[in-house]
Amino acid sequence: MNRMEFIFATAVILFVAFCLGWFAGWLVNRFTRVTKAEIGELDRMAQALHEAEETRDQAITYLQQREAEMTTQLSQTEAELRAAMDGLRDARREAEELRAYIERQNA
Repeated sequence: MNRMEFIFATAVILFVAFCLGWFAGWLVNRFTRVTKAEIGELDRMAQALHEAEETRDQAITYLQQREAEMTTQLSQTEAELRAAMDGLRDARREAEELRAYIERQNA
C-alpha cells in the first residue's frame, strides 16, 4: 500500500466515522426533541405539583396546630382528673373518719 492509497483509505474511514457520528446525533436529537405541546404539558404538571405541595404544607400546618391543641386539652384533662381523684380520695377518707366517729358514738 503506497502513500496515496493510505491517505485515501484514511480519508474514507474518517468520512464514514463523521457520517456515523452525524447520524447518531440526528437520531438522539430526533428522539429527545421536546415540542411546544410537551412544554405546555410540563408547565401544567409543574403548576399542579406546586399546588399539591402548597396543599400538603397547609395540611401539615393544620395538623401541627391541631396536635398542639389536643396536647393542651389532654394536659388540662389530666390535671382535672388528678384534682378529681384527689378530691375523691379526700372525700373517702373523710367518710371513713365519719363512719369511725359514728361507730364510736354508738358503741
